[in-house]
Amino acid sequence: MGYTRADWSNHYAAGKGFRRLGDKEKDLLAEHAPAPAGGRALDAGCGTGELAVFLASLGYAVDAVDFAEGALERARAEHAAVDGVRWLCLDLERDDPAPLHEDGYDLVTLRLMYPFLARRMSVVHALGERLRPGGALVVITPVVEHTPEERRGIALDEDEIGLLTEGWETVERLDADQLAVLVLRGPCHTGTRAVERQRPPAGPAATAALAVVTDEAGRVLLGRSRRGMWELPGGKNVGSESFEAAAVRELAEKTGLAAEVENAYVVTMLADAAGDVPRLTAVVRITTWSGTLTNPEVDTFDRWEFVDLHVLSCIGAVFVPAAQALDAVWPGVVPNLPPVVSYPLAVDQPPVPGEPAEAVRLRQAMAKTVIDGSWAPSEPVRDALRTLPRHRFAPEARLTDAYDGGDRAVITRRDGTGATISSVSAAWLQADMIEALCLKPGAIVFEAGSGGYNAELIAHVAGPDGRVVTVDIDPWVVRRTRRFLTETGSGRVSIVEADAALGAPARLVPRGGFDASMITYNCWDIAPAWREQLAEGGRLVLPLEIGGYTRAIAFERRGQVLYARHFTYCGFVRDQGQQARTIPVVSLLNDGLTLRFEHGTAAETAGLEEALRGPRHEIATGVTMRAGAFFGSLQLYAATTVPSFCRLAAHQDPDQGVTGIPKGRDAPAVLGDASLAYLTCIQTKDGKRREDKEWEWVVHAFGEQGPQLAEQLAVTVRAWDRHVRADDNSKHADPVLTVHPAGTPDHLLPAGDVLDKKHCRLVIQWPGRHAPLQHPVERPGADMVTEGV
Repeated sequence: MGYTRADWSNHYAAGKGFRRLGDKEKDLLAEHAPAPAGGRALDAGCGTGELAVFLASLGYAVDAVDFAEGALERARAEHAAVDGVRWLCLDLERDDPAPLHEDGYDLVTLRLMYPFLARRMSVVHALGERLRPGGALVVITPVVEHTPEERRGIALDEDEIGLLTEGWETVERLDADQLAVLVLRGPCHTGTRAVERQRPPAGPAATAALAVVTDEAGRVLLGRSRRGMWELPGGKNVGSESFEAAAVRELAEKTGLAAEVENAYVVTMLADAAGDVPRLTAVVRITTWSGTLTNPEVDTFDRWEFVDLHVLSCIGAVFVPAAQALDAVWPGVVPNLPPVVSYPLAVDQPPVPGEPAEAVRLRQAMAKTVIDGSWAPSEPVRDALRTLPRHRFAPEARLTDAYDGGDRAVITRRDGTGATISSVSAAWLQADMIEALCLKPGAIVFEAGSGGYNAELIAHVAGPDGRVVTVDIDPWVVRRTRRFLTETGSGRVSIVEADAALGAPARLVPRGGFDASMITYNCWDIAPAWREQLAEGGRLVLPLEIGGYTRAIAFERRGQVLYARHFTYCGFVRDQGQQARTIPVVSLLNDGLTLRFEHGTAAETAGLEEALRGPRHEIATGVTMRAGAFFGSLQLYAATTVPSFCRLAAHQDPDQGVTGIPKGRDAPAVLGDASLAYLTCIQTKDGKRREDKEWEWVVHAFGEQGPQLAEQLAVTVRAWDRHVRADDNSKHADPVLTVHPAGTPDHLLPAGDVLDKKHCRLVIQWPGRHAPLQHPVERPGADMVTEGV
């Protein structure tokens, strides 16, 4: 059990082996894990390859993995004539798993090696995540009852088998010549639940210290106690001993690891009760330690192991104070905790390093994806993407999710309805918005909406003399961000709990204003403070909703006017606080349809339901598109140029409704007197190849004014096609957009379509559209059918 990687390699190089694969094991594998067509297997801890070769004979393509090169040298030599086996030298506990097959496996086997794993739970969890649907994890192991006492260290007892099999959908336990064969299928996760120990007797308040320790890969140390739960190292104070000293002492007594008191920091005090006994627990973050992990208290703990943070949401029973302590250091990483009174302490804790090699590789791949997509043209932004550990600001996420280089954001918080209210945005969008800030070294930047990672990206780009002030209204987000910045940050980001719509506290606003500001949530309006706290010539980048369509727009301040310089199609979580806004919605036809008045004012809909039950008018626009065409600019064009614009959403299948709009989708629409027209697309060409398919924009309308309203939308589509649309999706024309303070008189506004919001007036000028000053939210008359050019 004490063998090192080199010891095992020498073991095999010397001609030694392991227990041969028995016929009973072969029969059980063939019966319970037959190879499907195209089946792929992973033999973890393959040794000299006997099992891997047998799996290949069943029809599997096999990845045979061992961390002992001596074993693999023999395997390659002894099975040189065998096809279908790929021999990989890999330590599943420590190495980057990049060599493993990215599409997963139908079968993963661990034969006679599970007891040798130091991080059993994390390894099995990771292997379970690699299983394809219907796949199986097969563990073949000695058991204590059939193992001589002097060799029971390589066998499993019933408690350990119960822990191994917990959380799987189906468990089959078979016997092969006194070896247990465990066939595990289905989800490999069991929900985390906080549990108490045996109810303590009534008495005085109990005080204790819990040590939170991480390894070189950022994994946290947990012990599996004989009480059937996971715990942190810790215990009661002795005499007048400080909490820091108690945590250091308990760490040594329980795990054999040594730390100095000066490297121990009380970050939070937790107050609750166990039965009738008040309990005060100090959460002590230990930033540096030494020694070899052991288990001195074998009567109390089965083992200690370092656990990946994202696994903490599915590890089963955790001692209540330990779960709450983990949440104090990484808020949100353990779900569904019982209530506790928490007193975070302001401590000057240094950042704690640590990340797995896999994170480094995935981060470089994410950065390359963003750079190849032309979202990060400047070297400072590229360096920030390559350098900053994104996963440490979303510890509950798997590394592959945290470093997704596509459109995926990492959701970190939902409200009671399940709606996302906090997330780490897609990396390409963060890069694009930071580039749009045009930061110079030493810039001081305001950020509305916190999380930590985006602020650190900005701070990295601004350089050692730069600074970021980030503000969020949610206390939970602020607490989480503060902890992550302490664990990982540069020290150049200040976090404030406040309504970001009010700007930064005056004491943190630099003289002359911020050099740049970024808003990281959808905004229906632009808060006056964001303009007032911005320096002349500074950039404000925010996701602005216009007609319900969101664009990340970079504005430059010139006096009291903001000038749009850059547009990016995007979507963010909704705003909260003073700017939170409910969009007026009107339901129609027994909730089968809804009208959304995104500009903020609901129009009269009397008689509309009767019109929707009548005949439907149709106009073909003659404007077509092929697969992959971008039409977001059409939506925005219609929302800003069509009077009485709204959006029509369908909540029933097309064949059950009158509109033909797919369920769950919506369409740009215009409302008249008991009349409605909306824009949809109809497939006009089909083909086997994607590029052979074609759709045409068509307008449907209902009601007496339907034909005129339909013509108005059709004219709008044709104007968009002539003046805005481009064959290259990235070349669609953007409007000239200026933002003026609310109350600015019409005669001081430039010509264009005006959209009034509470705090500002937007003036939009599209190419080819020479409209006089007009307000698209006003109701149209029946004769208002103009092209506007």
